[in-house]
Amino acid sequence: MKNKKAPKAYQNEKFLYSPAARELRILSEYLEPKSRLRRNKVQDTVVFFGSARTLPKKEAQKKLDILKTSGNAKKEALRKAERDLDLSRYYEDAVELARRLTRWAKERYTPHSRFIVTTGGGPGIMEAANKGAKLAGGKSIGFNISLPFEQEPNPYIDKALNFEFHYFFMRKLWLVFTAKAFVIFPGGFGTLDEFMEVLTLVQTGKIKKELKIILYDRKFWDQVINIPRLAELGTIGEKDLELFRYCNSVDEMEQELIPHLKKVEKKSRLLR
Repeated sequence: MKNKKAPKAYQNEKFLYSPAARELRILSEYLEPKSRLRRNKVQDTVVFFGSARTLPKKEAQKKLDILKTSGNAKKEALRKAERDLDLSRYYEDAVELARRLTRWAKERYTPHSRFIVTTGGGPGIMEAANKGAKLAGGKSIGFNISLPFEQEPNPYIDKALNFEFHYFFMRKLWLVFTAKAFVIFPGGFGTLDEFMEVLTLVQTGKIKKELKIILYDRKFWDQVINIPRLAELGTIGEKDLELFRYCNSVDEMEQELIPHLKKVEKKSRLLR
């Protein structure tokens, strides 16, 4: 009696999902995005970071109105809803900035292949940036990560450029690899982690390309983290404070980013 053929190693799901094949899964999260980005002719990106919890203004206003008309809302719930409405301006500003950048890039590059708005793929500021690109009729990328909460891919990502990662470090690699600029809106632990990692890679020379790193709303960031104090205490150099900038409006952001992207374009042409 003949033995039944065993499955080929690359078809053996039990093996592929086992600890022994972890290296293959990691490699897949490098090779598959690389292949798909090339196939979609993505040359470079502008990456938006920010809170997954930031709401659109209409949604935040609706939640506050419902609480106010209910007649029995707790003070804490009202305070939170009022805070969410105030913070919703960041969502609307991210939409507008992404829309402007995408409109500019689309007019400059046909087909749209350069300076493509890119996010972590989830809700909040990520959704806002993908939405802005969609409103301008351009491409946008979402590098989503599988988490137990807060992280479902938003509906504005291009279907062909919607990625799902298991490993944080592979997701971060792709967020950084094609980036020419980072726009960092107010956010929490994840946003701080992303900002600090990019900053460290630039500071240590591990990223050699010219990057623009901009924090949005200096008032927010000064309340959250006192970076100049690090220089005063000698834990970073005074020169390190020049690795990033602050902007306080969409107009300021646009004025900072577009000249930088034009400069990047000129350099990349000279290197061809």
